[in-house]
Amino acid sequence: MEILWAPWRMDYIRSPKKESSACVFCDKLENVNDRENLVLYRSAHSFVAMNPYPYNNGHLMVLPYKHASDFDGMDDETMLDLIKMTRFSTDMLRKAFAPEGFNVGFNIGKVAGAGLGEHLHIHIVPRWTGDVGFMTVIGELRVIPQHLFNTYDTLYPIFNP
Repeated sequence: MEILWAPWRMDYIRSPKKESSACVFCDKLENVNDRENLVLYRSAHSFVAMNPYPYNNGHLMVLPYKHASDFDGMDDETMLDLIKMTRFSTDMLRKAFAPEGFNVGFNIGKVAGAGLGEHLHIHIVPRWTGDVGFMTVIGELRVIPQHLFNTYDTLYPIFNP
């Protein structure tokens, strides 16, 4: 029998779960411990955070400070900042991991964002040839090659030189 080790999952399993109606993304803004919240960078109108449940190593999210569920809740300055932070993030991921491409997309609405539809956000997923192999196709299992906090420690100094 083969064993797939995912030791970081135990941290999640044992962690206390919040019973809150607050927005999980807005909570990240109120907590100043950026490393704990996987926040890599803050700009004037948005911030960049690692996805705690990544599709691939280096999976990031760009989120506005403003709590809005769709484009109608955003002013032009915020929308421009989101796009600039998306470009900045792909540039930083290229420096850190040399991906061959990216999947980039907005999550708008609850069904589009893993049940987190109250706060519009952009996903950036780095991609490499062969990053989806038999484990995903046959085993329905995604293998992430690096622990979240190791990835954070790699990316943070690149985002904040």
